Formats: sequence, C-alpha cells, structure tokens
Amino acid sequence: MPIVLKSSREIAMMRRAGQVARDILGKMRDATVAGVTTGELDLLARDELDKVGGVAMSKNYPTYKAGEGFPGYTCISVNEEVVHGIPGKRVLREGDLVTLDLAMSLESYCSDTALTVGFGKISSAGQRLLDVTKGTLTLAIQNMKPGRRWSDIARLMQHYVERHGYSVVREFVGHGIGRSMHEDPKVPNFVNFEQLRGDFLLRAGMTLAVEPMVVVGRRDVKLLKDGWTVVTEDATRAAHFEHTIAVTASGVEILTDPQEVELKV
Repeated sequence: MPIVLKSSREIAMMRRAGQVARDILGKMRDATVAGVTTGELDLLARDELDKVGGVAMSKNYPTYKAGEGFPGYTCISVNEEVVHGIPGKRVLREGDLVTLDLAMSLESYCSDTALTVGFGKISSAGQRLLDVTKGTLTLAIQNMKPGRRWSDIARLMQHYVERHGYSVVREFVGHGIGRSMHEDPKVPNFVNFEQLRGDFLLRAGMTLAVEPMVVVGRRDVKLLKDGWTVVTEDATRAAHFEHTIAVTASGVEILTDPQEVELKV
C-alpha cells in the first residue's frame, strides 16, 4: 500500500489525539504506586478515554483466532515482558520496570505512545536500560528530516543500542499511523537485508510511530501461551519507548509530547 501523506488539518487532528494520549499515559505513570495492579492502571485509561470520547485501539484488536481479540484497553508489560502484556491482577513490586503502551483514536485519528517507568527504587542497571532506550528514540527524532532514508536512522539506532551492550528486538517494529493505527511503512529500529528492501525516504506529511524495544540480553523473544504477551527468551529485562511523529518541511513534530524534542543524547 502507498504511504499516506497527511494534510495540515489531519496532522492537527492527530496532534489533538496525541496530546490526549500523552495526558492519559502521564496519569497512568503517576498512578503506578504501591499495591496497584496492572488491571487498575488499564481501567484508569479506560475511564479517561471515556471522558473525552476516545477509543482504545488495543481493545479487541484481532488475532488469527476468531473471537480472541486483545482483552485490555492498553498494553502493560513488566520486566522481561517486551510488548503486548495483558493487564490484570498482577501487583507491581518495588524495582519492577513497567511499560505503559496506549494506542487510541479520537475523532477518527490515531496516536500511539509508550514509555517504560521504574516502580519505586530501581537498580542502577534498570535505570541505565531506561536511559539508553529513551535515548535511542531521542536519537531517531533528532535525525529525522525530509529527504533522509529511514535506513540511515535505523542504523544509528541499532549502533547506539549495541554500543551500550544491549540488543534491539527485531520481531516488532514501528509503523505508519493516521486514520488507522497501523499504516505503511514499516519503521524498523535496525537494518538488515529484509528491512532495506522496504526502505523509504522521509517526506513532509508522513506520520510515523517510532518505537525502539531494547533488551538487556539476547534479542530473541517468544510468545506466551496467552497468545499476546511477548517476553525475552533469556528472561532478561526489556524497555520500550514510543512517540507518534509528523515529518515537517524542516524536521519533525512530536505529536504525543512536544517537549521531548528538547532532550539530548
């Protein structure tokens, strides 16, 4: 499918959705306190979406198995869980690394954003993983501009992660986004032959969800029996940061948090 370029009006609509998503994710982050369950955080997101007329794009997201869509309004992944963790009765504990991932639609336009937070006092190793993963996303944003090939940016991201001794998950990548949560193109955080075949030039009007997923050990992952939760095969910890980004004539705009552009790697 062709890459859909967005008009200034469409980007404004996505900006509004992105700001709502940012605010809800912030409330979830602030509610990550002693004794809270991942299910309670998920219901908080549901209630906040209801207040503004937003729609959770994760809820009932289809699989290849009929009638077994995703059960949560958000994805909440803990420690060795990389993505698509199902919210439920799990109580968060001191030192946990918790990924909060919210994809939503507001007035038919989507945004997708995620962050990993440390619960309570976390280890220096855990903090370093968070810093490197967030730094990887920042590095990508700072290098995005019209006319640049995505493979150039993906290569920078991969080298940055590996230089710090970590691995980039390859089974899951970023994506185009707009009126649908998932649009073309695929937006990888690494470079290999397959991804080079789908390489593309950044153009003003593109809207992309960029989302590095970084793990401490080997990059291999596996799917749990619940059919959704993806974990590291060697049980080492993971982190995940994501923004919805619009390519502009002069660079980019972060639709899910404009303040993030000021960060430096």
